[in-house]
Amino acid sequence: QVHLVESGGGLMQPGGSLRLSCAASGAIFRGYVMGWFRQAPGREREFVAGIKWNGDRSDYLDSVKGRFTISWDNAKNTMYLQMNNLKPEDTAVYYCTTTVGQRIYRNPPAYAYWGQGTQVTVAS
Repeated sequence: QVHLVESGGGLMQPGGSLRLSCAASGAIFRGYVMGWFRQAPGREREFVAGIKWNGDRSDYLDSVKGRFTISWDNAKNTMYLQMNNLKPEDTAVYYCTTTVGQRIYRNPPAYAYWGQGTQVTVAS
């Protein structure tokens, strides 16, 4: 059974940086796609970034392009989301997710496994 555990969330001022981590276990992740989603109060869960297991393709929500970077460390089975120049509208619970697949999906039902989420709050 795949198990995902996020860490690294917290409170940050606008313009600051945070790095989220997602430790994955329970599978050999060759052939998987991984992603980060977020959900703010009263809003639907939205795609933030995704990456293929071999790192040869990634995808981003338009509003985070140039500010966020997703990466996957095969040796550590850990996914990261480096978030720079944070904005108040980035405030949300961030979830890591994964599933077997050959392309990066933007819809939550496409993913089989989810972490418990980590809160990111951007405020001065």
